[in-house]
Amino acid sequence: MVKVTPYLEFDDEAQQLFDRTCSETVHLTFSESAILAHLLTMPDAICDKDLLLQVGWPDRVVAATSLTQCISTLRRKLEPYPEIQLKTIARRGYQLHVSAKSHVTMLAVNDAESIKDALIDVSLMVKIGGILVLLGIIATLWYGSDYHQVMKQTGHWQADKNIDLNIGGTTRPLMLIYPRDEQSLHPSMWQKHIAPETNKIVGMDAFNGFALTDGNHYSVATCPPDTAGNCVGEHIINLTATDLAPAGLDMQQFMALSELMENRIRFNRILIPATASDSADLVEHHYHGDIYFPVANELLVRADMSISMVYEKPLSGKFYSSACITDQDCMTTPIKYQVRGIFEQYRQQIGELDVDVFHVKVQQKDLIKPDVVSDSAMHFYREIRKHNIRDEELFYYRIYTDKETAVWVVPLLGNLITWTKYEKVAL
Repeated sequence: MVKVTPYLEFDDEAQQLFDRTCSETVHLTFSESAILAHLLTMPDAICDKDLLLQVGWPDRVVAATSLTQCISTLRRKLEPYPEIQLKTIARRGYQLHVSAKSHVTMLAVNDAESIKDALIDVSLMVKIGGILVLLGIIATLWYGSDYHQVMKQTGHWQADKNIDLNIGGTTRPLMLIYPRDEQSLHPSMWQKHIAPETNKIVGMDAFNGFALTDGNHYSVATCPPDTAGNCVGEHIINLTATDLAPAGLDMQQFMALSELMENRIRFNRILIPATASDSADLVEHHYHGDIYFPVANELLVRADMSISMVYEKPLSGKFYSSACITDQDCMTTPIKYQVRGIFEQYRQQIGELDVDVFHVKVQQKDLIKPDVVSDSAMHFYREIRKHNIRDEELFYYRIYTDKETAVWVVPLLGNLITWTKYEKVAL
């Protein structure tokens, strides 16, 4: 058995060719088989016609036309295999050339040896082309993968700067999180919304915090630490400026007003007592924060924000988020926006911050349209309405966590930062 190409074999004794791509047999006459066998022993050599007559018709004397007819018939049988060329060399004889490049389109999947030979036999350019195609397929799959989307979204953020901010009469450096191409990072973009001349808060001797801008909003989240340096969930302040005009927020008045607003009905309140037990059928990890939006000469607007996760696997499960927006005089009936979906959790870094990224694929969105929206809250309704129509995937970033609290970057009106209280609830 002689392998003519990676997929075509010649059996001299049986006088036949066997095509492995379609499992077909090509039968040859004695003369055709003898001449082909001789030519295969001398590839690319020019074989004399008289010698081929002796090979094809041993111990017989035949006319030269017999050889011509035999070669013609043999060519016809080899015609489906363009890499095998039986050439006529004028006045000299015949030459058999087998190209190194295979034109086969499909190999028998159960013939590992033929597949191996075909892969080895192809030209360098074909191999390079195949490798490039394979790399292109891998790159396409990678580019469309969820993990790449998470890396791309996380890579949008940077955290290598601090800004000094005065809150309650105390100035502290806050870690700043911002888009990589953002230029408006001066501390005044945050400080101008807090009136320094009325900034004194009794008992605000120290605080930890973070500042964030998404290019349109300027957020700050702070919490006074305990003796161990952790936030215990008391006196958390979350402020977000939605307008570039200085809000001039009087912090003394703000603290009294925010306490009043938070003692009203809380739409995202968890009614079931928190628990440390994991023995329940479901365990809900619930985070809650109040975000305030000071705007000059406008009613103070508050977003009652909650995030809940139920893990079904170690790093995935069901995700729930809700925001209820009201103003200080209750002129705006609640603008309530709820998102439900499934999440995958990833560990990433923003600068030197270790960050948990929650990639949420939205399955349901509900926007409760209020009966009345005050002028102060109309901006929020419009922005939430746009996101309700547009968002199919959301990214939540948990940038800090301790036993009782966590700091999140949430996709509300763009991206805002909020310090939240944590509860573990057995259901």
